Amino acid sequence: MFLRLLVSAVLLLAPTGAMAKNIVIANDDGLSSNVVALYRALKADGHDVIVSVPCTGQSGMGAAILFSRPLNPLAADCLNGSAKAGDPGAGPMTRPGFENDFFYVNGTPVMAMLYGVDVAAAKRWGKMPDLVLSGPNEGQNVGYIVITSGTVSNAQYAAIRGLPAVALSAGTDTVDNRGLANPKSATVARLSADFVRALFARAGRNPVLPAGIALNVNFPDKLEGARWKAARIGTYNAFGVAFTDNMARSASPDMAAAARAHGVALPELPGLTILPATAKPTAAQQNDESVVYQKDIAVSVMQVAYDPPAAARAWLRKRLRGFIAP
Repeated sequence: MFLRLLVSAVLLLAPTGAMAKNIVIANDDGLSSNVVALYRALKADGHDVIVSVPCTGQSGMGAAILFSRPLNPLAADCLNGSAKAGDPGAGPMTRPGFENDFFYVNGTPVMAMLYGVDVAAAKRWGKMPDLVLSGPNEGQNVGYIVITSGTVSNAQYAAIRGLPAVALSAGTDTVDNRGLANPKSATVARLSADFVRALFARAGRNPVLPAGIALNVNFPDKLEGARWKAARIGTYNAFGVAFTDNMARSASPDMAAAARAHGVALPELPGLTILPATAKPTAAQQNDESVVYQKDIAVSVMQVAYDPPAAARAWLRKRLRGFIAP
């Protein structure tokens, strides 16, 4: 019911009159067209926004963190010149035009998100942000593959901290590493800003999101006519991860296109590849986000971390009765 009301609010609310909020944007792609567009859309709505992203692309790093390892000065430039070799391991971006609200971290996605929350936000606002947005990612995060996603892990880790958090993902055709101005990025950003407005307007004096959940939002490749639709991660997976002894030969067309967009040539070497599903979804899987995102904007509720439902805990106590203490 909560999600149904939320999605309805996105459609009904006018795009003006939102209260200004303090928002941290993170991602796993580094300085990208998508985060620049989202920053601008949120600023246009009157929000105070901090962007904190990895120095380089960190797709697939999930919730990885480099514990207790000081970050040395950069040995090479960051993606899209957000910082230069010799700059500190973390701090404000030094690319002209991005020095004030944009920050980088020479580490994993979660490390960059935490820099935004623990350092940049603390210095600017003296408190935690009102919302953490992760993305929009350059590629959808649907199905079980989300467990490896830095975009989704940012939202999960922020939610563990008690912060309202939303993961946002768009198509791989939102990449623009030359001008940071892909037109589709602007469309995704406008829709994301509408969603943020609906979240806060619907919440009123209540928490923006209930404790213990985060949201996963996936935009379709074709945005025209897309509706906001409640979905679930479910059991259908649009993509599968598999190890191959030849990445160039085994890559799907979409994976090869994404590699070209990032200026990467897939080698004839062993590695992981992402392959599209071969099986069709069943009737029971039509509400899975892996199906919904192909036409509409899929909005899914995620539990935070691994705490199971009460029934699962009861199963454990029953199955191992006499072996473990209740």
